[in-house]
Amino acid sequence: MNIATQAVQIGLEWDTRTGAVTVPVYQTATFRHPGLGQSTGYDYSRSCNPTRQALEDGIARLDGAARGFAYSSGMAAITNLLMLFTSGDHLIVTEDLYGGTCRLFDKIFTQYGLTFTYVDTCDIAAVTAAIQPSTKGVFVETLTNPLLKFTDLTAVSAICKANNLLLIADNTFLTPYLLRPLDLGADIAVYSATKYLAGHNDTVSGLVTVKDPQLAEKVYFHQNSVGAVLGPQDSWLTIRGIKTLGIRMDRQQENAGLIAEWLAAHPRITKVYYPGLDSHPDHDLMKRQSRGFCAMISFEVDKHELVEQILLKTNLISFAESLGGVESLMTFPEVQTHADIPPELRARLGINNVLLRLSVGIEDCDDLIEDLRQALEG
Repeated sequence: MNIATQAVQIGLEWDTRTGAVTVPVYQTATFRHPGLGQSTGYDYSRSCNPTRQALEDGIARLDGAARGFAYSSGMAAITNLLMLFTSGDHLIVTEDLYGGTCRLFDKIFTQYGLTFTYVDTCDIAAVTAAIQPSTKGVFVETLTNPLLKFTDLTAVSAICKANNLLLIADNTFLTPYLLRPLDLGADIAVYSATKYLAGHNDTVSGLVTVKDPQLAEKVYFHQNSVGAVLGPQDSWLTIRGIKTLGIRMDRQQENAGLIAEWLAAHPRITKVYYPGLDSHPDHDLMKRQSRGFCAMISFEVDKHELVEQILLKTNLISFAESLGGVESLMTFPEVQTHADIPPELRARLGINNVLLRLSVGIEDCDDLIEDLRQALEG
């Protein structure tokens, strides 16, 4: 069954008593036991809630996983996954990484004895060279933020299997609609479901899918013990958003491709990062491994003064953090989403003072291009 169809069907089978086509919001903290030593399967909403379970079962199906898990945010999800490791463990990490993830690794978990080595995970030799005796895992972004580099998951997973390493893939930009990391050898996929999965900029949530049932039990132990779970209302909103994932992603990608081509031809734009362009170094690899190129574009302007002009003069495109919703948003990574990355690393990667990141929405593409044109030329 096509993933777009599966997405629409999430929760549809849940309420067999009334036949409700939308899963109810079970806004309850606790559940009554039918008898001594008996349970309905629900005892306390931190451990399991029917609305959250409908979401967790649904994302597991979309990703081909043994089990899914829902958290209060994408960062909460990554935090719970790091609890699979112990003091002294070492992880290899994508260097072109969301700044909040970098902050979590370097400012929080180093205090508890984890160490991290940042490498270009598109460079398979660099991944191999970074392995140490204490290495226990590899954390990649399938499509990196903000420079949109695509990691060859099949190749990285082969390295991980040969060295008994856990492979965790942050697949936020692509979603299961475009790529299923577990099919390509990842052990765990993680999502900031706030972004494309929920898709409406109205809820914050994180999702995890796990391939192996035994590993899934360990993830559940940490989820239940720590309790950073997604509430029933936000679970319902995330389900509601996922139902339109296919049509949203199709429209957003179509818009992004046209906008990327327009930007590439504009005299004030010096560089465009978009894997859907034939000129992108990972274009052919993505065509083989992914069903699409996503709807994120990063681009450089010809002078720093133009950055503020664009951010403040666009009318349809909002100057705002986050991404993946139906509304188009633009950010300045150097001082916003990636400010926590050390300046020397930002400079080396190309996260500079002329780089902008555009999350393309579902608006009419001609209107978005006109908005960019008048901001660039005004």
